[in-house]
Amino acid sequence: MDQEHIPGDPEGAAEGAGRRRFLALATGAATVAGLGAVGGCGTGDADGPDGGGGAKAGGSNAPSGKAGGKAGPRGFDVKAENARPGNADWTVTKPGPARAVEGFADKVSVLPGESFGLHVSTTAPRFTVSAYRMGWYAGARARLVWRSEALPGARQPEHTVDPGTRMVRTRWARTTTVETKDWPEGSYLLRLDAQGGEGQRFVPLTVRSATTAGRTVVVNAVATWQAYNRWGGYGSYDGPSGGYASRSLAVSFDRPYEYDDGAGLFLTYEAPLIALAERLGIPLAYATTTDVAREKRLLEGAAAVLSLGHDEYWSPEQRAHVTAARDAGTNLAVLGANCCFRRIRLEPSDLGPDRTLVCYKSSYEQDPGFKRGQPATVDFRSAPGADPESSLLGVIYDGYPVDAPYVVTNPGHWLFEGAGVSEGDRFAHLVGVEYDKVNTGFPTPRPIEILAHSPVVCEGRPSHQDTAYYTAASGAGVFATGTMRWVEALDAKGDGASGRNHGLDARSGALTTRVTENLLRVFAAGPAGRTHPARDNVKAVYGGTSPGR
Repeated sequence: MDQEHIPGDPEGAAEGAGRRRFLALATGAATVAGLGAVGGCGTGDADGPDGGGGAKAGGSNAPSGKAGGKAGPRGFDVKAENARPGNADWTVTKPGPARAVEGFADKVSVLPGESFGLHVSTTAPRFTVSAYRMGWYAGARARLVWRSEALPGARQPEHTVDPGTRMVRTRWARTTTVETKDWPEGSYLLRLDAQGGEGQRFVPLTVRSATTAGRTVVVNAVATWQAYNRWGGYGSYDGPSGGYASRSLAVSFDRPYEYDDGAGLFLTYEAPLIALAERLGIPLAYATTTDVAREKRLLEGAAAVLSLGHDEYWSPEQRAHVTAARDAGTNLAVLGANCCFRRIRLEPSDLGPDRTLVCYKSSYEQDPGFKRGQPATVDFRSAPGADPESSLLGVIYDGYPVDAPYVVTNPGHWLFEGAGVSEGDRFAHLVGVEYDKVNTGFPTPRPIEILAHSPVVCEGRPSHQDTAYYTAASGAGVFATGTMRWVEALDAKGDGASGRNHGLDARSGALTTRVTENLLRVFAAGPAGRTHPARDNVKAVYGGTSPGR
């Protein structure tokens, strides 16, 4: 096979089942079933067509959606927004049967005031839509910004599967048009409630920022959510048979999300970080991976860019724009692992631009786009056009599945200030399910500092997880946690004995919270390398030998 065998990512029949098991290990999603053998640590947006849709949704007596704070050069006032009363009843408590109610938006993001279409299928005669802005809100985590009147429901046609790419298509009619007048910027979950309590589901949406100058940019990893979405029986890892060969070569945003009652991967990998950042009052901007890819100048002047807990699928355009931001002094924080691993291409669907995600992986030679001269949709580190992600991130993906303690190596680092840690302190289960490391066998920016160096054994192969921080010539600071459980751990409480959240306990919650607070405050202040330059310690940590492949 032309493609290099990557540690933690063998391309072959085991990957489909392995990645479904990965999602179960990572999120505990109850919808993942029929798990097979694991392929793990080997060696080596305009409005779409109306579609005969319905009328605009009317409003109810929901609270006003005004931002509640004065606008300025740094955007709307996050503190004032979060001082508004929250609504703790935003969660899905009665999901109902599998197809009771579900839907998707015909845009992944809109600017404040723009409209979007909702495509809903339900077995109920009527349903309502409630738009919740996700944040802190004194711990409620959401605020009801808008609620529709009761809308007529209908069961939409069954999906089809494209015979060439095995992409699931819905071609559902637009049910209603939603206006976002007075909706503040932020990450939203729209909750669909079928009449009579027959079911509830989420539809995610980002109300994006028109400018990011002077702000820390929260980037919703919608491409990765969609790649892992198996609604309709197919995703980027397998099909109904569970085999890698039956995977989708392209996936569409024109369908609901299967996981977390329609929320995709948002609740596990992103919501806890957004709550923390908004509690701190950090000046924030909001975007999706699609927005960053499409808009070359979106990140100009941004203080920092945040890649959240699972942000695996990147287009070359997204990577180029984030790299350019770093090289202009914008800080970058990678609060997960396995980031910027898959190279994708975004193509239009019937509903608009950038709504089809193409990723052929090891079958890239079959890709019509590749045959036309576009970049191969393989892993970034793989030929043709190899460009390992470590040149941007500092760390590189090393494998899964692991479950290991997080081991502090550099307790005097400014990121650990106030955390009360000592060298060798261990935090159970914080390393998992995927992990990164510093590996100078790949392009690695220097100076780079390792903060935590945790031994792992991944399917019999000994290795290490690294948390690392480097500074670029522009003054930008780049931080990578090296573990996918970082954002999830922000909510960890208790002693972990229940096994919830992989057994993460309050110590892990306190550690990750304090480090993330330190990070967000320093990164929001401007190029971190000018005030907090990295001091290279790779040789010291790895015992005098450079870590290689």
